[in-house]
Amino acid sequence: MKKQRVIVGLSGGVDSSVAAFLLKQQGYDVIGLFMKNWEDDDTDEYCSSRQDFLDAVSVADILDIPIEAVNFSAEYKDRVFSNFLAEYKAGRTPNPDILCNAEIKFKAFLDHANQLGADYIATGHYAQLGNFNGKFQLLKGEDGTKDQSYFLYRLNQTQLASTLFPVGHLYKREVRKIAQQQKLPNFSKKDSTGICFIGERPFREFLSRYLSPKPGEIQTPEGKVVGQHQGLMYYTLGQRQGLGIGGSREGSDEPWFVSAKNMQQNILVVVQGHDHPDLLSSTLSATDLTWISGQEPHCNWVYAAKTRYRQADAPCAIMNINRDRCQIDFAQSQWAVTPGQSVVVYESNVCLGGGVITT
Repeated sequence: MKKQRVIVGLSGGVDSSVAAFLLKQQGYDVIGLFMKNWEDDDTDEYCSSRQDFLDAVSVADILDIPIEAVNFSAEYKDRVFSNFLAEYKAGRTPNPDILCNAEIKFKAFLDHANQLGADYIATGHYAQLGNFNGKFQLLKGEDGTKDQSYFLYRLNQTQLASTLFPVGHLYKREVRKIAQQQKLPNFSKKDSTGICFIGERPFREFLSRYLSPKPGEIQTPEGKVVGQHQGLMYYTLGQRQGLGIGGSREGSDEPWFVSAKNMQQNILVVVQGHDHPDLLSSTLSATDLTWISGQEPHCNWVYAAKTRYRQADAPCAIMNINRDRCQIDFAQSQWAVTPGQSVVVYESNVCLGGGVITT
């Protein structure tokens, strides 16, 4: 009987490496695929893609599986990076990793894998799959500290039907232990963080290559000028570091936080104190909605949602779903809800989907 073929996205990291090992152990015909998604200014100083590829090749050699490198840079620039720049230019803070998953890792990659005769694709994401009433479900990863379902909420039924998450039921420490037992060279490799195409380079320096900064005033909500900003695109709501303003307001020594951007007047608005009312929101609007099952959630039902990755689920209700837009009301006010970021909705450990925050 012919083995089912799985194309594994081998990134050079420990998670995808262990995913490939587990699949081969389960009897699949496993092929590794290394995706190169960025070419501009791709140097060893800031970008780790060359070392990542070498790590992926080393793992494939140890596991005795073939590996192919494919360049998706053109697709990435067109589908992900162009959106990234447009959002920053409009004063919002996008999450390119979410779009990369939907457009590259589970679309361009999936299309390429199908050409190679794949039955499935697989990644090292910490997420799991379920099935309810004939519909695929996206479930949280078993390791709550590593769960990556937030980044996968835009996946659809077709993509989930073709995907395996081999490490989703494991804890990170177990994944590293397996990698060490199998003598994989990257068993202790540090997890990648930040935006993949920026790497460790200074964010402002990178963004200024593509968008022209427009300096302006930093003001309090009352209109008092307290400093100068370098360009609204460099700041996000809730930001504390890098504001370049010191001193205090009437003796207060509380830190300053970004609370709003006035794009029309090019003003950055700041407030003092982490719990300032201007940083708290009990409701938000979202657009570009994606519901994994293909069906909208019930309005007025109690769900949970998060407005950023590193955040506990917050009880909420979905209100007024109108085609591609909805309102979400929270039981408790949320801190620094940021336009451009995604709100992702859950029912227990099931990821229902979500959308992009507008207000």
